[in-house]
Amino acid sequence: MKNNVTNKLRQQDAQVLAKGYSPAIRAMDIASIVIFLSLELFLVYQLWGNPHVGPWLLLSAVLLGYLASDFVSGFVHWMADTWGSADMPVLGKAFVRPFREHHVDEKAITRHDFIETNGNNCAISIPVAIGCVMMPHTSSAWVFLAAFLGSMIFWVMTTNQFHKWSHLDEPSPVIAFFQRVHLILPPAHHRIHHTAPFNKYYCITVGWLNKPLLMIGFFSLAERIVTRLTGLIPRKDDIGVEAAAELMNSTAKTEAPMVQAAKALLESAEDAESVSSARHSA
Repeated sequence: MKNNVTNKLRQQDAQVLAKGYSPAIRAMDIASIVIFLSLELFLVYQLWGNPHVGPWLLLSAVLLGYLASDFVSGFVHWMADTWGSADMPVLGKAFVRPFREHHVDEKAITRHDFIETNGNNCAISIPVAIGCVMMPHTSSAWVFLAAFLGSMIFWVMTTNQFHKWSHLDEPSPVIAFFQRVHLILPPAHHRIHHTAPFNKYYCITVGWLNKPLLMIGFFSLAERIVTRLTGLIPRKDDIGVEAAAELMNSTAKTEAPMVQAAKALLESAEDAESVSSARHSA
């Protein structure tokens, strides 16, 4: 079934997609980075010296924010890979187009500068950053929430940078070390996503949540829900209508690995119980 999907892939032209990065989009990226970093620095200023701030609170907020950013990166990546079109006004050219380009020319991201690489993530994080600086910060709960969300969107901002590094042929020794110990996205781990038809391992901050989400079938279930509600075919714009329809039909018949394992465990338990009952009756 996988070969059928791969044979039917009809992707878009990489050069056409690359030309979609217009001066207007670049201006938006620059503004997003400046606004986002200004808000993050202002949040640090607000929390600095706050009596409710403690080392354990900050450490737990940063670590949980890192984990949460991995999920956010996967969810946003899944949405941009799966739904919509590069021809959509504003959102299509600014957000969907880079993902379409990346699947037909995965090395393109290594040629993007800091602004093109990170502008999108800064743009989507600005509303959360505004919420963080507007919180009252008058209790440990409020401070933790602000620090957690501020940390999460900071790591969301770094996601595309980590993603870019995972595609480098020769990363620096420091980057390679962090990839090797899986503290940022490792190339071999991310390569699983770049196997056609690009329908798994969406988390690209660090990738820790990829296997658990695949085991419970999180994204495949989400796709079935969206399709049932809207009638849309997932990945139609990315891999072509024929391949997308083939993939949708094949995944609809496949249960999540965790469900399969649970069923196998139940069946083995039932078999053991039957054997035990037979022995007792004998």
